[in-house]
Amino acid sequence: MRQVIALGGGGFSMEPENPLLDRYILKQCKKVNPKICFIATASGDAEEYIEQFYDFFKMEKCEPTHLSLFKPHTRDIKKFIMNQDIIYVGGGNTKNLMALWREWELDIAIRQAYDNGTILAGLSAGSLCWFEEGVTDSYGSGLEPISCLGILRGSHCPHYDGEENRRPAYQKFIKEGSIISGFAADDGVALHFIDEELDCIVSSRPTAHGYRVDKDKETQLSTLYLGL
Repeated sequence: MRQVIALGGGGFSMEPENPLLDRYILKQCKKVNPKICFIATASGDAEEYIEQFYDFFKMEKCEPTHLSLFKPHTRDIKKFIMNQDIIYVGGGNTKNLMALWREWELDIAIRQAYDNGTILAGLSAGSLCWFEEGVTDSYGSGLEPISCLGILRGSHCPHYDGEENRRPAYQKFIKEGSIISGFAADDGVALHFIDEELDCIVSSRPTAHGYRVDKDKETQLSTLYLGL
């Protein structure tokens, strides 16, 4: 079973006092004390971001670690990635993430790990990267379309309710054909895909939702609030 859990926003970095989404990710792995690897490429491997990851996950029933492409701890990145149960990708600049992953062939290693059962997860850039394309602010001011890994079909927009320009920009790009139809997620929402099909949507906030966005309409999708 292949799984991707794409967070529009939330998790340990955005909701440090609300562990619902991160614990949901851990529960999807059936192993005892799963190995979870944080990849913070999109933030330039920001040390504070990595520390936040460890501060949360060291208190959970798992084995946290991280991979830096700026200070790699191993030459055999593929072997390291293949040994992980969960890969958790942080937010930041999606364009830089894609460029560095391809240069290091990390995109190939991650896809092979995914096909072997490793769960892929992440928020913001770490959510967008799994889709064919989507909306990003990686180019500076304003929002632009971007092509991504294509593990999941369609496009994606994170932070759908968290940044005022995201919703209108995503709808505009789809209507004009700049990007294909896809899925949007509010902050605090996780889109859970199994074998490349949307299986369910969960949230850490009672009013947050996931959406299907097509050229002619936006459809709010059934979303399970994990706090119930």
